[in-house]
Amino acid sequence: MSNNTKRTTRDAVKILHRLYYEERPDRVASLEAERLKVEMGQRIYDLRTDARLTQNQLAEKVGITRKVIDTLEETDYEDHELGDAVLMLQRIAKALGKRVEFQVVPDSKIAHEQMENVTVQVGE
Repeated sequence: MSNNTKRTTRDAVKILHRLYYEERPDRVASLEAERLKVEMGQRIYDLRTDARLTQNQLAEKVGITRKVIDTLEETDYEDHELGDAVLMLQRIAKALGKRVEFQVVPDSKIAHEQMENVTVQVGE
């Protein structure tokens, strides 16, 4: 392949990444924050449903309002509030007799960029 030939793809995700994220670190950082928020929201939902609790019951157990639980599960908060969400996840885990552990692991999907992805694990 010559240097003048562009590589083409039909992969929609790659095309969107090239158009909207390539060489735009602010957008990549925002996307990573959204991924983390979604993962945390799912973990909170899973913890609550595994414990067979409603949002109201979990909120009462943690000492917060149902709206806070709903906001966390729906990831309906700003990126700058992510630290507060992590602290709330810790409170929720503790109320359910669990603890939060953080792990940094290679992200195989973007290994070519050698980036690391933070995953959240909640354990006993």
